[in-house]
Amino acid sequence: MDQFVVPQFIDVEDKIIGPVTTRQFLIMLASSLFLFIAFKLADFALFIFLLIFVGGSSLVVAFVKINGQSFHYFILNIIQTARRPSRRIWRRAYTKPELEEYRQGFKADEVEIVAKKKPISYNRIRDLSLVVNTGGYYQGGKYEK
Repeated sequence: MDQFVVPQFIDVEDKIIGPVTTRQFLIMLASSLFLFIAFKLADFALFIFLLIFVGGSSLVVAFVKINGQSFHYFILNIIQTARRPSRRIWRRAYTKPELEEYRQGFKADEVEIVAKKKPISYNRIRDLSLVVNTGGYYQGGKYEK
């Protein structure tokens, strides 16, 4: 039989520079490029505001983990939960004719009569147990029906 190597730790991201993963590096690279463009094009007060807002949010998205999952997955889960209601209530108001039609549909149904089964004897249970335990080799007693 062939043996195969099973990959382990598939949920661990690849590290490229020390403890920084590829995802974290790309997030910080994109925010740095944006801030560099803002430094060149905007005045100093706007640059400081963007530095605090964009730099802080990129640090949070890149490095913060909540309950073992990345921050951007956490934000996506919050958005999905907020969009989906937690309680679903059906509030349909039936009219009187609809209720009457609904009631009439159940009166026509027939009730099935179920035949009562004989109680199973101790000997039959014992014989069945022996057949199961011996893998079908036991062919002993006659079964009652």
